[in-house]
Amino acid sequence: MSAPRVLFYVQHLLGIGHLARASRVASALVEDGFELTLVTGGAPVTGFPATTIRQVALPPVMASDNGFGGLADLKGEPIDDAFRHRRREMLLRIFEDTKPDAVIIEAFPFGRRQMRFELLPLLEAIASASPRPLAVTSVRDLLQERVKPGRNEETLVLVQRYFDLVLVHGDPAFARLEDTFPLASQIHGKVAYSGLVSGPAPAPSSDRFDVLISAGGGAAGRDLVRAAVGAARMAPDGQRWGLIAGPNLPASDFEAAAAEAPAPLSLFRFREDFGGLLANAELSVSQAGYNTVCDLLRAGCRALLVPFAAGGETEQTARAERLERMGLASVIAEEALNPSALHAAVEKALAGPKPPGNTLDLDGAKGSARVLRRHLEIRP
Repeated sequence: MSAPRVLFYVQHLLGIGHLARASRVASALVEDGFELTLVTGGAPVTGFPATTIRQVALPPVMASDNGFGGLADLKGEPIDDAFRHRRREMLLRIFEDTKPDAVIIEAFPFGRRQMRFELLPLLEAIASASPRPLAVTSVRDLLQERVKPGRNEETLVLVQRYFDLVLVHGDPAFARLEDTFPLASQIHGKVAYSGLVSGPAPAPSSDRFDVLISAGGGAAGRDLVRAAVGAARMAPDGQRWGLIAGPNLPASDFEAAAAEAPAPLSLFRFREDFGGLLANAELSVSQAGYNTVCDLLRAGCRALLVPFAAGGETEQTARAERLERMGLASVIAEEALNPSALHAAVEKALAGPKPPGNTLDLDGAKGSARVLRRHLEIRP
């Protein structure tokens, strides 16, 4: 029997979390024997996907603002109808050439509504194909809750009409789809959980920092970077701080941080050994994105979370609050962030106990492969 063919679509717009998670799932699918094509639509990111993944890159777009209100090209110029047409036709051609047994669309229709111009035609092509591929939407464990009236109903209609499987990358012991999608009961039979998609156990790093601050991709990390530079000036003698600003932090902000960084603070754009640095750290200070939290749970270090909440975003705040209730992290609100407040929160977190051992399922990449193979085997 030939290897099942999978077409996997992922679009990252601001951070790198969506691409990182999709890349880890894609690698697990390849390791499980799937023939996979990963279609990406955002700016290139070092390290994702792995070189073992067959990738096709659409003309890249990014969010034109932190609220995800519009789309722009990599020069920051709004995209036009001709740009949309070019991407749509390219995506449909990839689908026709691949002839997949399954199509995974990351986030949509629960998110990425900006991409309707190409994803609705793709879904129509899937529905019209003979034989018809398995249609899968791949979503993280916690969704954006503050949505416009009618948005959840619109999402429900699209799931019911086009999708066979809602693959939730989470552990139901931590969060269930119905916690942030109130109409989940109407698609209960289509929902499966993979576990949290964490990276592998980290290799040891030769560097060690008492306090490790990371701003994720960096596109929305300016305030955290600025506060970290100021807070590091208050660090006691002998305490080492590391700051990973992220590849997408604007150059002007990175240069300002480099110019102002005090002696205890080492500044980096990106570290491939991030997991190893976490395992060595006494305390991690970060936003509360999905991938960062998975890395924290894997490392088991103390965590101070500053959830991203601009533009009405709720996902990171919900994740941080759940972790705080479980005793796995402490939280400081983004609007309260300044050097003095961050320094005080760091000192308090360092004085507290290390978190209890993690019991959540972190093997969601392989879990995704198991779920997909099972559904391909049982469908008519």
